[in-house]
Order: sequence, then structure tokens, then C-alpha cells
Amino acid sequence: MSTFVFDIETVPDVESGRRLYGLDDLDDKNVGRVMFHKRAAETGGSDFLRHHLHRIVAISVVLHTPDKFKVWSLGDPESPEAELLQRFFDGIDRFTPTLVSWNGSGFDLPVIHYRSLLHGIAAPRYWDSGTDNREFKWNNYLSRFHERHTDVMDVLAGYQPRAVARLDEIATMLGLPGKMGMDGSKVWDNFQNGDIVGIRNYCETDVLNTYLVYQRFELIRGRISTGHYTQSCEQVRTELEKENKPHLTEFLENWEVG
Repeated sequence: MSTFVFDIETVPDVESGRRLYGLDDLDDKNVGRVMFHKRAAETGGSDFLRHHLHRIVAISVVLHTPDKFKVWSLGDPESPEAELLQRFFDGIDRFTPTLVSWNGSGFDLPVIHYRSLLHGIAAPRYWDSGTDNREFKWNNYLSRFHERHTDVMDVLAGYQPRAVARLDEIATMLGLPGKMGMDGSKVWDNFQNGDIVGIRNYCETDVLNTYLVYQRFELIRGRISTGHYTQSCEQVRTELEKENKPHLTEFLENWEVG
């Protein structure tokens, strides 16, 4: 079985903001500012945009198969959103993997759904709930309680909203690096400054945290042994050392041994 851990980074969908709010005379920065302001007024405080008004600028993944471990960001820094989405679903079509996320049910996948709707991205394997493959009736990517997609945050919280935790805090608690140099609130500013590479690097460290927390989860539910867990961690260390990229080296340096 292949495991496909994923994370997305987003910015305001300013094109939709212009259409919805009649802001044709404003540049991207000010359209974003209006969108945040309207959302804060709507909620009475939080300016976190509704899911359909997020535009995906990075999708980072960890692919783990019986003989392979790899972390990377889909496409190139210049790849349009539609290409990132297509590559994401191509991976599902190719491997039929177990999808793993942190808050993927609550954020990443709904955003992916809306953006796929916008771009017309077909993904029959992902959307199958038993019509094409009877096995998917009992275990598919769409049901909250099926394991083809495991939202680790959701499961650990017992599906109770009041019990959810931040990935950064759980990762740090386990001796993992957690957030490094950026967080989601800074992505829009970095994007406007043209630092898409920095955003992709940040997304890769987030997906590494998620993968390693998932391995710990696999340990406590008895899916892997302590020895297997240790081997998985060593495999990650070995592969990141081979990559020899600054952000991955920094991840290793901030990963406590234990």
C-alpha cells in the first residue's frame, strides 16, 4: 500500500474576489485587503476566508511505498493552479494510495474540491464511492470515517471540534521541528513578494511533520512495531540527508533524536 501525505498553501482568490465584490479597479493587494476586511466583518473578528475563496499556490506531498520515500512539491514554482490539481489527482489515479493529512477534511480537501470545480479537473478515482469499484463503497476518499483518507487531526481529536490541536504544537511536543520560518498567515505576504519557492519549502516541512506524526499514530494503534517506527524515522533522515537542500537540512537539525 502506498501512503500519500499532502498539504496545501493558499492565497486569496483575487479574481473571484473581483467578480463577487465588483473590484475591477483595484490591484491584487487591495482586492485581498477588501476580502479579508469583509470576512472579518462577517465573522466579527476572524479574517480567514471561506474555502471557495482560497487559491492553491503549493501542494507538497510525501510518497511512501514499500521501497520508496520522497518529499516534494508538485509541479514547478511557475505551474498554474490547474496543473497542481491535475498532478495531485494523477498521483491518486496511479497509486490509489492512502491519503494522509492534518485537517485535510476540514480545509485542504474542501479547497481542492472547489478549485477543481473551478478548473474542471476530472478525478473519477478520487470521487468514486462504489459506482466504478465496489470496494470503494466501503472504503473511499470521501467518507469521514473511511481510511482511504486519514485526517490525523480529526481522528486523534475523536472527531470532536473542541479537542482539535495544531500540527505545530503536536509536532513540537513529539520533538519534531514544527513550524520553521513561516506560517500560514505569512503566505499571502510572501506570495506578493514573489517568494513562491519559500512557500513551497515551508509546505514541504509541514508535510514532513504530518508524515512523522502519522507514523507515530500508526505505532500507537498497533499498525507498526516500535522497530518499524524507528526504521521509518531513519529512512526519512537518510533521504533528507541525500536531498541536501537547505530547508530539509534545517528540518533535520531541528528534529530532536529520541
